[in-house]
Amino acid sequence: MSRFTLPRDIYFGNGSLETLKTLKGKKAVVVVGGGSMKRFGFLQKVEDYLKEAGMEVKLIEGVEPDPSVETVMSGAKVMREFEPDWIVAIGGGSPIDAAKAMWIFYEYPEFTFEQAVVPFGIPELRNKAKFAAIPSTSGTATEVTAFSVITNYTEKIKYPLADFNLTPDIAIVDPDLAQTMPAKLVAHTGMDALTHALEAYVATLRSVFSDPLAMKAILMVRDNLLKSYEGDEEARNEMHLAQCLAGMSFSNALLGITHSMAHKVGAVFHIPHGCANAIFLPYVIDFNKKVCGDRYAEVARRLGFAGNNEDELIDSLIEMIKDMNKKLNIPSTLKEYGVTEEEFKENVDFIAENAVKDACTGSNPRSISVEEMKKLFEATYNGEKVNF
Repeated sequence: MSRFTLPRDIYFGNGSLETLKTLKGKKAVVVVGGGSMKRFGFLQKVEDYLKEAGMEVKLIEGVEPDPSVETVMSGAKVMREFEPDWIVAIGGGSPIDAAKAMWIFYEYPEFTFEQAVVPFGIPELRNKAKFAAIPSTSGTATEVTAFSVITNYTEKIKYPLADFNLTPDIAIVDPDLAQTMPAKLVAHTGMDALTHALEAYVATLRSVFSDPLAMKAILMVRDNLLKSYEGDEEARNEMHLAQCLAGMSFSNALLGITHSMAHKVGAVFHIPHGCANAIFLPYVIDFNKKVCGDRYAEVARRLGFAGNNEDELIDSLIEMIKDMNKKLNIPSTLKEYGVTEEEFKENVDFIAENAVKDACTGSNPRSISVEEMKKLFEATYNGEKVNF
């Protein structure tokens, strides 16, 4: 038996932030990041709408990029003291992911982070609060997913928490928020969305429900990301919807080793997540094609590429991704990103071992050993062809 889970409601379109006025409750905690939502006036709108709904509001501000275990535990403590019946998270993936994790420890104070990282082992939520997510970036799609990525900086490991309990009750996908993104963030989050869709399309739990969402997202990213990067307003609106479609797909089909690798270099080399995904994706497709070449070839055909065989079609898909990276000013290798050879050699065994252990590795279409993972990292560092 398979399962397909989405938020109870997804509100989308310009001005959909006003949906907050309709929530029923007494208290709401709003979790937000570093300040852009305040600067652009969206945080004030959220507070005003919630107060209009009759709720007392408390802010948890300053969630850092790649939120830490400490941030999560601190926020959960605030929630336990305030006792909200709504948790509202606004911003990029970091504050929304942090708020999801805070939710766990708000409802279950004795639960440990070590228990939370066990895939699909989180106890039933919504005993104390419901969850509304409002993304300001067009990539992570955490507003519609069953995932939260939290970093243990002591261990230098990013942990993806995975459980259908973490899927928000309400997602508000208002493209007005996405118009505030700087170009580099557009590039990184957009390639994150493309990676989500492509990995979902070949993942082991893909289904008749997830495939159309992934394919539509791929087509929309191809058509809109570069124009969004150049500042086209309508393209940016379309990307905000495309990333949400990709999220609905991968939340159910799951992901693959592009994400496993990105999680581990993010914690060690501090490469932004979407940027890391963009670097790794062409190499991972080359590695995976031995077992799911027909799936990648189908994507290439839907994108309008011609080829006499699977390999030619897949090569066209890989070249498209490389060309997009180049136009988005994303490096093609870890070396080009700026990771020194000394740093890389010092850490490659550690990141390879932990990438194999990552929760996303289990749903990759082709199994991979630690030794193969190390070789894949080495290929990505040097820009070498993957031929194993």
